[in-house]
Amino acid sequence: MLHDNLIFLRALEAEDLDFLYTLENDSSLWPVSDAVTPISRYTLQKYLDNAGADFQEVRQLRLAICVVADERAVGTVDLFDFEPRHQRAGVGIAVLQNERGRGYAQAALNLLKTYARHTLHLHQLFCTIGARNSISQKLFERAGFQFVGVRKDWLRTAEGWQNVVEYQCLLDI
Repeated sequence: MLHDNLIFLRALEAEDLDFLYTLENDSSLWPVSDAVTPISRYTLQKYLDNAGADFQEVRQLRLAICVVADERAVGTVDLFDFEPRHQRAGVGIAVLQNERGRGYAQAALNLLKTYARHTLHLHQLFCTIGARNSISQKLFERAGFQFVGVRKDWLRTAEGWQNVVEYQCLLDI
């Protein structure tokens, strides 16, 4: 269920340290991830040591996006802010800069939706995207997420305040 012809999703492994170090320190992703400083290998190692914690307990899950052809990790997809009572979670996705535009993110979102519905028994997923990030908006729209609103002046950027747009996907439909 966590694979198709292009990619597969898997739990993070200790061997993912260098990959995560590269991904987390890609400053082009910082404006959408709330990061403002580089992250150390030590901090990432501590994170990996606890990455296998139970989703129900820690209320978040990060999976590596891997290419079927050579099994290399090219990104991550996250579930966060899991609310068990309301059966919903937020979604975040990041793909290495040199791997973007190859369909990996779209495939990952499609697999994640199936996993969230059939295995985790979630009712809905949601995401928050910078209003100027039309690429991510189109990605989530193609994955069946629907625009539900705008938060004004939500992100502080180098260019000033930016709105964000909210999307959700009802999985029971």
